Amino acid sequence: MDGVEQTNESWRILIVEDDERLAELTREYLESNGLTVSLEANGAAAVERIRNEQPDLVVLDLVLPGEDGLSICRKVRPFYNGPIVMLTARTDDLDQVLGLEMGADDYISKPVKPRVLLARIRAMLRRVSEAAQAGGDDEGGEEPVRLQFNDLVVDRSMREAWLNDQSIDLTSAEFDLLWLLASNAGRVLSREEIFTALRGIEYDGQDRSIDVRVSRIRPKIGDDPIHPRRIKTVRSKGYLFVKEA
Repeated sequence: MDGVEQTNESWRILIVEDDERLAELTREYLESNGLTVSLEANGAAAVERIRNEQPDLVVLDLVLPGEDGLSICRKVRPFYNGPIVMLTARTDDLDQVLGLEMGADDYISKPVKPRVLLARIRAMLRRVSEAAQAGGDDEGGEEPVRLQFNDLVVDRSMREAWLNDQSIDLTSAEFDLLWLLASNAGRVLSREEIFTALRGIEYDGQDRSIDVRVSRIRPKIGDDPIHPRRIKTVRSKGYLFVKEA
């Protein structure tokens, strides 16, 4: 029997899914574990609901009537910074890569196991919640909340980064990855370490989400995508954030 873990009762989840039975079952399970869940079946209406309601997290199906999940994800990113979990019945890596490139933070293949979805949701919301409290809680502590590398500044409490005093547009997952790499500057992090830290599950050796996010982050922080100086790929090992790039 699953124990009900303590969660923040203010966490609000919007599920955009046209399979009504699946959506209702998922809502019942998530609400029984302390989350507040709203449903939307029409892709065409999802963008405005996300804009108006600003949920803490969106669970977004890839195939929807009215408008597909990739298009919705792309449209909401300019005004929605919360985590987006993409659901897909397809196994093609291209769909997963496209979802990440459009701004999704994670993806789960259907059929969805409610316990897996709940675990992913909690992991992402915890990271956001902990970072939001970091400014006050870490004051005087050992772990820094702001890192600076010449013209690049990364602030964990504000969940923002700046390059040459200009704000960098990062998704929630991109910020988490950038902070993880930057806070371990000078140390090679393996894909296994990164995957476990960010998603809370073991790396299967095939997932490309970390590589896609690194490729998206590099140009945003002024790095050369072809010959990177700041986030280097260490062959057969992982990624290295260079302190003095």
